[in-house]
Formats: sequence, C-alpha cells, structure tokens
Amino acid sequence: MKKLLVLLAIMTPALLFAQGWKSKTLITLGDKKISAGEFMDVYEKNNVKSEVIDKKSVDEYLDMFINFELKVTEAESLKMDTLPKFIKEYEGYRKQLAKPYFSNDAATEKLVEEAYERMQWDVNASHILVRCDIHTNATPADTLKAYNKAMEIRKRILKGEDFGDVAFEMSDDPSARDTTVNGRFYKGNRGNLGYFTVFDMVYPFESGAYNAKVGELTMPVRSDFGYHIIKVNSKTPACGMIKAAHIFLVVDEKDPEKTDSVIRAKAYNIYNEIDKDGKNWDLMVKKYSDDKGSAQHGGMLTPFKVSQIVPEFITVVKELNVDEFSEPVKTSYGYHIIRLLGKSGVKSFEDEKESITKRVEKDVRAKVSDEEVLRRLKKENKFKENTKVKDAFIATIDSTLKEGNYVVAEGVDTNKTLFKLMKQEYKISDFIEYIKKHESKQPFMSEMAYAYQLYDEFVKESVFAYEDAHLEEKYPEFKMLVQEYHDGILLFDLMDKIVWKKAEIDTAGIKTFYEENKNNYMWGDRVKTIIVTVNNAESLARAEEITRQDLSYDSIRAIVRAESLKGVTVKSPYFQKGDNVDIDETEWVVGTVRVVPSTVDNTTKIIKILEVRQPEPKTYREARGVIISAYQTKLEEDWLNELRAKYPVTVDEKVLEKVKKCYEN
Repeated sequence: MKKLLVLLAIMTPALLFAQGWKSKTLITLGDKKISAGEFMDVYEKNNVKSEVIDKKSVDEYLDMFINFELKVTEAESLKMDTLPKFIKEYEGYRKQLAKPYFSNDAATEKLVEEAYERMQWDVNASHILVRCDIHTNATPADTLKAYNKAMEIRKRILKGEDFGDVAFEMSDDPSARDTTVNGRFYKGNRGNLGYFTVFDMVYPFESGAYNAKVGELTMPVRSDFGYHIIKVNSKTPACGMIKAAHIFLVVDEKDPEKTDSVIRAKAYNIYNEIDKDGKNWDLMVKKYSDDKGSAQHGGMLTPFKVSQIVPEFITVVKELNVDEFSEPVKTSYGYHIIRLLGKSGVKSFEDEKESITKRVEKDVRAKVSDEEVLRRLKKENKFKENTKVKDAFIATIDSTLKEGNYVVAEGVDTNKTLFKLMKQEYKISDFIEYIKKHESKQPFMSEMAYAYQLYDEFVKESVFAYEDAHLEEKYPEFKMLVQEYHDGILLFDLMDKIVWKKAEIDTAGIKTFYEENKNNYMWGDRVKTIIVTVNNAESLARAEEITRQDLSYDSIRAIVRAESLKGVTVKSPYFQKGDNVDIDETEWVVGTVRVVPSTVDNTTKIIKILEVRQPEPKTYREARGVIISAYQTKLEEDWLNELRAKYPVTVDEKVLEKVKKCYEN
C-alpha cells in the first residue's frame, strides 16, 4: 500500500504536467486569447467521437471556430450584450438551462423508468375538459365547482350517453366542436385527441391515460388547464418514428372537379393501377400526387411520430407491413394511398435512457419534492442558521404583518445575521426587505405563524438563488452550455443586422451581384409547351384539332373561349427534364403534339412543344431566392475579412500540432 501511494504521488504531478499544455493559448484574436482546452471542448462536443477524425478536419473546424469567435468579439465590442433585448432573451435561456440542477436524482430515475415503460405503447384517447386554469388563480370554490361539473358529465356517460355527443356539447376544449377558420370548415374531433405517447401530453393527463384500461372512463384528472374526463380508446405497441410515403389527392368541395365523390373515385382508380409489388409506385406518385413536395421523392414524408399526423392516417399505418400500401384513406385534408416504409419501434432502456432523462428534466414531471432538493442544497452550500436571532426577531413582529402593512418594531438590530450560505451572510434587513415585497393580509393566521411561513419561503428562495448564482463555477458543463447560448444569441443578432437584413434591402447591390454572377445560375435544357387539359369527351376532338394548328397560346385560349368548349383549360408552362413525367416522355421537337389520356379519370392532356431552349442564365426574378442567399454569403465573407483586419488572428502552430495529435488514430 505504501509503495502504491508513493507511486501515485509521483505519477499525479507528471499527469498534470502532461495535460498542462491545454491551458496554453492556441488562438489570439486582437486582445482576446483562447486556450487549446477551450477549443478542444467545443470541437469534441461538435464532432462524433466514434468517427475517425483526421488533421484536415481539425483545420477545417479551426477556421469555422475562428470565424465564429471573430463575430462574437465584434458583437461584444459593439456592446450588444448590454442591450435589454439581449439580456431578456439570454436570461430566459439560462433559466431554462438551470432547471435540471434543481431536481432530485432519485425521483428523476423513477420518472425515467416510468417514461420508458409508457414509451412501449401508443395510446388513442378522448377527453372532455372542464376548464379550471391554475394560472388564473382559481379559488377553492371555483375548483370545487369545476370538479362537481366534471363528475356530473361523467355520470351522464356512465348512464349511457355517447361520449362524443357529450364532448361536443360540454367540453371546454374548442377542438371538440365544428369550426370555420378563414372560410374553411373544420369538423370537430368530438373529444378524440388521436394517438400519442409519452411526453406528448401534459404529465397529469398522460398519467391518467396510461393508468386507465382500454374503454375505461377515468375519474376527473386535474391538470393546469382544469379537469379531464378521459376515455382510452386503444393501447397498441409503439411505432416509434414512422417512415411512410403517400399519394395525396386534395378534396375541395368548391371545385366541382375535386369534390369528395370525384376524388374518391379517382383515388381508387389510382390504387387499382398500382402494381401489386409496388414497382410503379414512384411513377404513380409523380403523375398523380397533389403533394408536390414529396412527389419528387417517391411520396416520402418526413419521419413522424403518432402524435404528429391525423389519427386516420396512423390507424392505417399500424395495420400495414413494410412496403405494403393501403387502399385510399380519407382524412380531413383529402384522400391518401399510404405506403409504409418502416417503423423504428423502441430501443433498449440503455439506448433510450439518456434521451429520456433529458426530456424528464425539462418536463413538468421534474417538479420533484422541493424539500428534498432544498435539503441537498443546504448541505452542499453549508447552510448555518442562527436560531436564536431568528426567534428573537420574529418575537418582535406584531399584527401589522398580518394586516399586510408590516412596521418594524423599535430597537430591532437589523444588521444581525440570520443564516449563512458558505461565507455569504443573510441579515435581518434582507428578511425585512423580503417581507415588504411579499406580505399580504392574512385574517385567518396569527402574525407569528405567518412570519415563520414567510421566513421559510425566504430561506428557500435564498438557497435556490445562491445555488443559481454559483452554477457556472460548480458545473463546468453548465458554464460551457450557457456560454454557447450567450454567443449564439449575440451571433444571430449581429448576423441579422450586418448580413441578412442588409441583403434584403440592398436591391442595387443584389442586382449588381446578379449581373456579375448570372452565368452561375443557369436553366438546363427546357421546353416551352402548350398543355390543353380536357375532361369533357365532347370537346376532345375539337381541342386536339385546334392544338395541332400553327397557333399561339393566346390564339388557342381565345378560340376555346369563343367556342365555349366545355371542360377545357389551356396553359403554357416551361419544363426542365424531371419536372413532369408526361413531358419527359414527349419528344422534344418543335411542333410535336402528344395526346395523353388518363387511366384513372376522364381527363386527357394534349401536349404541344412550342420551343426547345438551350441552357441559359435565369432572369433576376427567376433566380432571386438563390441570388439573395449567395449575396448574403458574399457579404459575410467581405465582413469576415474586415474583422480579421480589425482583430488580427494568430494561431500557435506548436500548440495546434499537439491538438491534432490528440485525434490521430
């Protein structure tokens, strides 16, 4: 044992010396110095440690890091971190980041285990809300009235009334009833909230739903919003993240060609045309889906959870196997033919634990016993109370306190210390100031009882405030995270001022930039077409005859109008390769006419090639979006060059080599 202790005593200074180089300056920006350790902390946080990292990646990140620090340095130089807007936003973020440090680990562990168990199931539930919002300071009488109303509603359902009918009539959740927004009608959900899983609902509601059996009607469940009567419609194995694709057809009752009956028939025609093995799926999506955003990717939707899409969609997804597609499904948006691409399910507890813990710490369920946390913080911060001083002072308090107008008794020494946290003293004068801020009339309490209550609240607030003020020095990871938010807010505000807004208003600069760079923004091979769409069989022959004539787009439109051809529309768009399946399959020769009858409805397209255009620069209007983005990049590059001149940058190459060696294989 003695030999081991001697060996450790020899090794420890050597190890400290070996790591000491990390405190050396790696980067100097003007007067600002950044150590190797500071850079490495940020670098490691933003790189996947399991991947091989080469020297080049360190160099690339170093350049990004320097650019970031230059901008932050400039923002601080401009004192943007002293502006009220910045301070308010920064303090808001810091408050959120500090919350986990005031939780109880043992309670958190139980909540994590509970959340993982619930994560195994997707719940479909309905509710009726009786509002009694905790944030509006509901009185005990208000709370009792709301509870009794909820119980009466529950009795009606238990006696046989339909849950949906009662929800439509009585629920304070407006989504239960039909409504019209901006002229569009939305059918109420009659209390059905659809599918959800853990963390999707407020914690009391979640607990009420997960603890109930399928078909069971819960007793009133209290949340911050009021009382909920919950009915669980189903509990099914969790899907996790879902990957799916769809062919989507919009229903619009104002358009006679897109009424529910028309679109439903079209959807089934499309469904019947899809190969059983789905080999022609991508083609069918491109030809028919009204969701143009997903149509270019086989109809693939962004991966989603069960709570993120309408319940009719989820109900079908749960019944599909991978690569199977459904019959047309109606939702409030239209008709979908759904193809399941995969479900992630739920990973092992070990894999999910870290993620769940973070969610629990940020969730309302993290409000574990404040008393347990208070005891821990008192111990950590060496809380020491002078009980005699406390009791003697409270004995001087008279009825002016309970009247809400406390007057300090004569002869009280307000400089005496009530308690300490580490070396910080809290005096009677501090408590008196607290009383003045928080006192209120208390006709049903004695002045002494009220004084002790206020004192306990003062102690608790002081302990929590002391801990909060010292979080950065106690927890380096918290300090680093808060600094990231501090710098990120500064950077956003400065970039908005110097780059983004400037690019929006500098019309002359953008147009000059376009003229200098327009050859970088080219159209590919394109065709200008006339597309005559006909959905009336009696008009088809005449429409084709007109289209085949050597007439302009305007002339064809004029004839169609003059002859009142029914069910005929005329358009003249440009297309590049890949924009449209029918155009791609048409020969790109001027004068070519191709008739494309639909196999799923009574529509026929007559396509005519008017012009074949070689690659050419996009006009300013056509390229404006990408031009503005590129101009912003140029403004940023020019600005960074100015900052490098203002804050000369030097990198210690010897220290940099040591940094790189840390990430070599």
